[in-house]
Amino acid sequence: MRVGWADDAPAIARVQVRAWREEHAGTLPTEVLDGLDEEQIAAAWHGALAKPGDARHRVLVALEHNTVRGFAVTGPSPDPDSDPVADGEVSELVVDPGHGRSGHGSRLLHACVDTLRADRFTRATMWLASTDDVRRTFLTEAGWAPDGAHRELDLHGDGSVLVRQVRLHTDLRED
Repeated sequence: MRVGWADDAPAIARVQVRAWREEHAGTLPTEVLDGLDEEQIAAAWHGALAKPGDARHRVLVALEHNTVRGFAVTGPSPDPDSDPVADGEVSELVVDPGHGRSGHGSRLLHACVDTLRADRFTRATMWLASTDDVRRTFLTEAGWAPDGAHRELDLHGDGSVLVRQVRLHTDLRED
């Protein structure tokens, strides 16, 4: 586990495309998933890793023999009801589908909590699809809970592809 580097961008993009195609099959239209451009996504990751917008934006990578098996993104919560000083967000937590159940997700989640605490956030949030029972179970078993917030993402801006999400949170203050 380490902080991601700009050189990790192609590997992160590969993991993201594979994971999204598997996780969102049946939720997102096939043409959306087929249209994911790995090179374009890698270029976006390279830019974000080379010049993060805020010193508290972090990309963490889970490694297995120097191969990226997963990644997570943390930073201040952009939600309108959040305090950007106190509330941090895990905006991505992705594990390569071929390497699930190997502890990468748990290690990434723990690293996210440690990173958000180090950045002095006192609460962490994460959005997930309302139908993602596996991720919800994973997070609730790790001490996260729904906070009552929900939203609907309009992926094309025309109402044709809507994704309903719920927000989970956890207290980062140490006892």
